[in-house]
Amino acid sequence: MDSEKRRQHIKEMLNNNIEPKKGQDIASELGVTRQVIVKDIAILRATGMNIIATPQGYVIPKSQNNTIEKIIAVHHEREDIDEEMQCIVKYGGIIKDVIVEHPFYGEIKAMMMVKNLYDVQKFIKNLNSNKAQPLLALTKGVHLHTIEVDKKENMDKIIEELSSKGFIIK
Repeated sequence: MDSEKRRQHIKEMLNNNIEPKKGQDIASELGVTRQVIVKDIAILRATGMNIIATPQGYVIPKSQNNTIEKIIAVHHEREDIDEEMQCIVKYGGIIKDVIVEHPFYGEIKAMMMVKNLYDVQKFIKNLNSNKAQPLLALTKGVHLHTIEVDKKENMDKIIEELSSKGFIIK
């Protein structure tokens, strides 16, 4: 399969998938290396495709006109990440990203797309097993999340619970 056909196949695969698809899985399916897929994704992005890289894989966000999005400012320690994320997903919230303001680089944004308790557990396990520092370590715990919900009352519950735990910055 030539590169143009491969990119077309990747495009169709991502358009037809709601869940993220790992680069390694795409590479295996197409019989190429993951690095070839990374290059193909970069080329597809350059043509204007909105492909997002998340820890779960590549995804093309689907337009959801009936959802509510809000950016919340929070502050907590590393050991509170699990509790913060559980507060959000238990009311049906999707943690789309994490954003920090760096004094030199400006805004740093990482896609998360954490949708449920399983995703939270997987995120925490990966964070701990990789001995990685979360972005909040750069800003002494201050960070933003874009949260998506299907109903206003779910967003209200999320904000209320995060506030009661002292996580929300007012």
